[in-house]
Amino acid sequence: MDLNKVLFITQEIAPYLPETPMSVFTRELAQGVQEKGVEVRTFSPKYGAINERRNQLHEVIRLSGMNLIIDDTDHPLIIKVATLQPSRLQVYFIYNEDYFEKLVTKTLETESSPEDNDERSIFYVRGVLETVKKLRWMPPIIQCSGLITSLAPLYIKKFYGDDPSFRDTRVVYALHGDAFPQPLDVRLAEKLVQDGIDDKYLKAIAGKGADTLALTRLALEHSDAVVQCTPVLSPEVLELVKKSKLPFLPYEESDDTTALVDRYLEFYQTL
Repeated sequence: MDLNKVLFITQEIAPYLPETPMSVFTRELAQGVQEKGVEVRTFSPKYGAINERRNQLHEVIRLSGMNLIIDDTDHPLIIKVATLQPSRLQVYFIYNEDYFEKLVTKTLETESSPEDNDERSIFYVRGVLETVKKLRWMPPIIQCSGLITSLAPLYIKKFYGDDPSFRDTRVVYALHGDAFPQPLDVRLAEKLVQDGIDDKYLKAIAGKGADTLALTRLALEHSDAVVQCTPVLSPEVLELVKKSKLPFLPYEESDDTTALVDRYLEFYQTL
């Protein structure tokens, strides 16, 4: 595999949001992979907590304007972009005022309005993948980080699987030990079926509110590999990883970012 491009779909990334293990890890890995000569693009939700003026976000008009239909309602897709200095890492932000606040907030919408996390996740994942299609970008590796991305492997394989941008993609699901404040809407599977996903792929979440374990199971069922990005995961999640029999990169404590990046690139090459 010619590893010339890597797409990172993440729940959060520093410095646009406060430093957390996930936000710092995502930035360091994406930045480090780019510094190795690989073309990198990174996507994040445009939460209200992200100050557009301070972080110099601007709308990409040529990529914005599409409507995504979720549960029979149109939601305009707005794409914004910023460049992280001095690495010049491009970060794209997915925005819609139905799911993300217009004004600067302290709490992320995934926590302040958890009842919308099912549709927020669908919108974010669809928004990323539609934007990548418009960019005519074909990444051999896509890494998904955070529960808000847990639907991405399903969409990549079962909704966009025949699209040239994703036909030869390997999907890596990154485990960070995060959780939503509450299970997703019990109608999540129904909304995914409305969107064109065959219900035979939704057994992990059918007829119940999708909790962390169910979403993780669903993500692993449609991924090509899994990586552990935090030292502690629940025994239940680790058991899912074991049962999945996917190629697995376990967590390894290290303060050496270069070694971390090399380890991930070597893992990607094996896929």
